[in-house]
Amino acid sequence: MGQPGRKDQVGRRTGWKRLGTPLGILAAVTGAFAYVGTVDPNEPGHYPVCPLLQLTGVFCPGCGGLRSAHAFITGDLGAAFSANGIATAGYFLFAAVWVLWLVRAWRGKPLRIALAPAWWWGVGAVLLVFTVVRNLPFGSALAP
Repeated sequence: MGQPGRKDQVGRRTGWKRLGTPLGILAAVTGAFAYVGTVDPNEPGHYPVCPLLQLTGVFCPGCGGLRSAHAFITGDLGAAFSANGIATAGYFLFAAVWVLWLVRAWRGKPLRIALAPAWWWGVGAVLLVFTVVRNLPFGSALAP
């Protein structure tokens, strides 16, 4: 293996440079969460209203995501799940994938996540059911 930060003979990045992209993504996500943690979305006027909610009165799957992120970053997991359970689960999923990405980058292996079309259809179905249920009277507990 060559010197840290240089490319080896087949053109792969070596050393700390392999970690640049995952660490850059972490910095961007940390900055976004820090901003949402500082600027409370529960106070009117800080963020725009969801266009779908404003035009139709229907909660989209992302409605409550900023409030969820704010509660998550301030340590209130109950409020985070209450505001948007799908988004909160997504934060944990992102963290797990990011750790996997970092470990693979450290070892010099690319991160490849290939999901079969059935998985994508499943994710879409979950989001659709979540959206429909949170807009019905019996699913009001899922509404932000």
